Amino acid sequence: MPPHSIAPKKLFNNVNLGVLYTLISAVVILLGTSIAIQYAKGNYRFTQKGFAPETGLLNANSFPSGAEVYIDGELLTATDNTLYLKPGDYSVEIRKEGYSPWKKQLAIRSELVTQTNAQLFPTAPSFSPLTLTGVTILSTSPDGQKVVFYTNTAQTKDKNGLYLLELSNNFIPLQKTPKQIAEDVKALNLKEASYIWSPDSTELMIGTDGKEILIEVGARIDLDAQTDISWKQKQILAEWESEIYQKEREFLKKYPDEMIEIATSSAKNVYLSPDKKRMLYTATIATTLPADIISPVPSSSTQEEQRNLVPGGIYVYDSEEDRNFQIGVESGSPSTVSKFLLSTDLFGPAKSLETSPSAFTTLQATNSAETAKLFQAYHTSLAINTLQWFPDSKHVLFAKDQQIHIMEYDGTNNTVVYSGPFEESFVYPWPDGSKILILTSFSPDSPMNLYAVELK
Repeated sequence: MPPHSIAPKKLFNNVNLGVLYTLISAVVILLGTSIAIQYAKGNYRFTQKGFAPETGLLNANSFPSGAEVYIDGELLTATDNTLYLKPGDYSVEIRKEGYSPWKKQLAIRSELVTQTNAQLFPTAPSFSPLTLTGVTILSTSPDGQKVVFYTNTAQTKDKNGLYLLELSNNFIPLQKTPKQIAEDVKALNLKEASYIWSPDSTELMIGTDGKEILIEVGARIDLDAQTDISWKQKQILAEWESEIYQKEREFLKKYPDEMIEIATSSAKNVYLSPDKKRMLYTATIATTLPADIISPVPSSSTQEEQRNLVPGGIYVYDSEEDRNFQIGVESGSPSTVSKFLLSTDLFGPAKSLETSPSAFTTLQATNSAETAKLFQAYHTSLAINTLQWFPDSKHVLFAKDQQIHIMEYDGTNNTVVYSGPFEESFVYPWPDGSKILILTSFSPDSPMNLYAVELK
């Protein structure tokens, strides 16, 4: 045998060992990779209840953070934090000193993340006056950024008139004080006048007996110098309605056809959330919203929904998750004015003011006062004394029995944020949700004034 040759048997053994090592390495790598993937998905975790081959993730977050998190009554962590839990139903409660508790029954699903997104509201909010001269009549703009009000109770005569309060997020206190935009005049009865905003919130139509004027909101004006636009009032209102109609079509077409059908023919008081992804509405007839009209979404809400609609039921439809929640029932005396959508022709071609001028008179009544009510009811549910959207699109706001409530859009966590004297016909959120505007007087001898209830 040559000195450098290797015996065939030894060579065979070396080859077998090499293959074996390779196979073992491959198995270890595959097994490790598989375990790593499953671990990344939340599986093979040690939870408070022991080892769990499958888990789901609970992202316990709150605003503000630093709140205690209770799972089935047991304190486990503080926000913001992520917990691995065995799949199942859990009672989750989030508490923070000085804030109302947040509580919800949540379903944890394997390999999916469930977020709490708990908004906590102070139990003892502070107050700050926004007006001192008194408020007799007020009107909110369509964009929610402005309030125009009239006062005739100022201490000096030249301080009576129209004021503009801009609901800005500016931190400079002086920017939040109302500014007078017009002095009171004898020729116009501003206390009994009607007020209609343009869709872009830059103009205000003021109607009194025998005269209609149109002003730009912001600059100081002389009301006596304004020309009468009664002769073209209907044309201006038709142009505004046409603009509203076009925007409504743009927003509604993003909803499923089945929901559009209900909103345009079987509902009233339809208001889209600020982010346009959810719809608040009151059913007018008994009907059923079909199930699964969009593809299922992972980690969607597990709260109980209601797709069988009853007349007078108040609902919220979530277009992202295809969930429909009943959050109330119409009660008390119904409003004399209701909101109905303008784009009932959404499945056909759009109308235009040039070809169909008569189609844009839906919001025009026989007199200016009724027309103003229709326009106000279209822009805000405040005008018809029903639930309002909160600016975050996740909550609704309403007043009842001298209390102000904020509730999640699925009907859970109904929280009283203010209890005391106030005018229930005016409760309005600040655009960033940091405050709530109320109209109240803390003395029988004092006029009504605007106050801010601080939530943040």
